Amino acid sequence: MNYLHECKPELVIHCDLKPKNIMLDNGKHLKVAGFGSISFSKLSSDKSRLLNHGAHIDLSNYCVAPEIYKDEIFDRSVDSYSFGVVLYEMIEGQPFHPKPPEEAVKLMCLEGRRPSFKSKSKNCPQEMRELIEECWDAEAVVRPTFSEIIVRLDRIFLHCSKQGWWKDTFKFPW
Repeated sequence: MNYLHECKPELVIHCDLKPKNIMLDNGKHLKVAGFGSISFSKLSSDKSRLLNHGAHIDLSNYCVAPEIYKDEIFDRSVDSYSFGVVLYEMIEGQPFHPKPPEEAVKLMCLEGRRPSFKSKSKNCPQEMRELIEECWDAEAVVRPTFSEIIVRLDRIFLHCSKQGWWKDTFKFPW
């Protein structure tokens, strides 16, 4: 995602980042997929708006940012929002919300509600919780860029590695 946002000659916003669009290759590397299903118009170098909102957005996708759900102008931070929701699920090791996805996305996008952390603090360091909360913040300006996310994840990894926690932090199904 950082490459798409920062390194491409022209910014690429995914707009549909969710667990189903993150693949695991044979080398156990995560790859982002699911490009091209959303059409949007570029309003400026960093602002966009969806074209034909109802036809392209899965309104049951609980990872979608509030700006997309409400058909507002958005920027690259919509991908940071979605990443925060995905990261939360990885930490918790279970689906994001016990309610049906359509209901969960309404709670998140319209009411601004977020799930609580259930994992013990050992499995989810405070720095990780703070990162997730910043990623899924209702205000786009609060959300970190992917280059900031990488720096913070590196710090969290280093801290957890020293404590011997890293292997217990994420609950991968494999």
